[in-house]
Amino acid sequence: MNATVRKARSLMVMGTASDVGKSVIVTGLCRLFARSGVRVAPFKAQNMSNNAAVCADGGEIGRAQAVQAEACGLEPQVDMNPVLLKPDSECGCQVVIAGRSRFRMTTREHAHYREHAWPEITGGYNRLAARFDLIIIEGAGGAAEVNLRERDLVNWRVAEFADAPVLLAADIDKGGALAAIVGTVELLSPAERRRVKGLVMNKFRGDRALLEDGLRIVEERIGIPFLGVLPYANGLDVPQEDSASLKAAGGFGKGRPLRVGVVRLPRISNYTDFESIEREPDVDLQYFETPERAGDLDILCIPGSKSTIADLQWLRECGWDHYIRQHRQAGGSILGICAGYQMLGRAIHDPEHVESSLSQAQALGMLDVETVFAAEKITARVRAVHAASGLPVCGYEIHCGRIIGVNSRAPFTIRERQGRPVNEPEGAASDDGLVLGTSIHGLFDDSQFRRHYLNQVRLRKRLPALDASSVEDAAALRMKSYDRLADLIAANLDVSALTGLVGLEGLELHRSSV
Repeated sequence: MNATVRKARSLMVMGTASDVGKSVIVTGLCRLFARSGVRVAPFKAQNMSNNAAVCADGGEIGRAQAVQAEACGLEPQVDMNPVLLKPDSECGCQVVIAGRSRFRMTTREHAHYREHAWPEITGGYNRLAARFDLIIIEGAGGAAEVNLRERDLVNWRVAEFADAPVLLAADIDKGGALAAIVGTVELLSPAERRRVKGLVMNKFRGDRALLEDGLRIVEERIGIPFLGVLPYANGLDVPQEDSASLKAAGGFGKGRPLRVGVVRLPRISNYTDFESIEREPDVDLQYFETPERAGDLDILCIPGSKSTIADLQWLRECGWDHYIRQHRQAGGSILGICAGYQMLGRAIHDPEHVESSLSQAQALGMLDVETVFAAEKITARVRAVHAASGLPVCGYEIHCGRIIGVNSRAPFTIRERQGRPVNEPEGAASDDGLVLGTSIHGLFDDSQFRRHYLNQVRLRKRLPALDASSVEDAAALRMKSYDRLADLIAANLDVSALTGLVGLEGLELHRSSV
């Protein structure tokens, strides 16, 4: 074990590949231990995602760790995700260390990056371990990425540093899970293999009895026991880590009156902005890569992006610019958040080449604003008021673009930024209100404002307004989902083995009343 004195026990979840459910399993474990009285915190040394959250101090971390913190009943902290890599091209990313953007890195510059990152990773873990009883650690990608072993900062190097037992998870819904487990374990070094204390099969559908022979054969071959099989669960409203979990649109078919389309940008970020809208009973929301399948929409959403000018060019190449103009002329609503807002303006300027090799680009011209990128990123929690309705909203900002042209007729006024009172106009809207742009992520988590916005669309369709009280608060819904997830884990994994792995033998893991 590392010589540094640490108080907390640890447990690490790795996977046979990306998108096998590591983040969700960690979230469920966090909730399960937290509601049983254990002081537990999440940790992921390095996250690669454009889905980010802002902490109370303005630091930026991966959205998954913010979700896991919420499941623990904690405020998210930068120590929970010391390094966040935000891809902005096929071979480069922005590097966020200790919550702050430090530099841009290509894949060939990893050695320089590791010198900066590892001390922050170990420091973040040690600070958490000094304050909590248990740290649930999430790995990244596949556990047997042998081509990356010498560059590892997030899997086995962290497991060794924290002296963590490892659960290895596989996704059987995609097929080949048993072979993936065997192959992964076979590629591990003897020391790594000794750390794997249990296997978890995730997303199983059907009769468990049909799986038993396969589980037994794998256990006998690699000498590691299965601690359980988690069933595929629909309706678990747990935010996903990144866009790998987004499914391509299959067309509208729910029979709901409001059809909402989100443009699935190549470098989409913070698509969680639309999850609350998707839950509304009168909304059918789909993601579209090309406009041909979108058809007639009531609301077209352009989300955030890690590379605004590049994704604006992609919009034009795919024909979305023509679709957007036609949608606008037909009286459809358009919503742009962060980069989507910038794309709706007149022009985007990047004189310092913060995000692009281009110095400027003509935007879509739907809103009378322009954007100028600066190297220093703005990350802040904000509280604002919607001018037309008087409704309060809260959310967060993560952007390098500065909007020029916002005036006193802006649709929002920011009243508080990072806990300090301000009075700042925010966002832009067309004269008829059909086109709305804002830099505030998360504003639709407020049920009153969300329902107000959707009701304006309903009224234009000659549909009666719905009552906001009919939809539960987004935070309350998330907590119920965390409890359902924890119950699923408690019912399907060997909880006595779990508690034994973390030195909490005899702990009774509580079930919820959900």
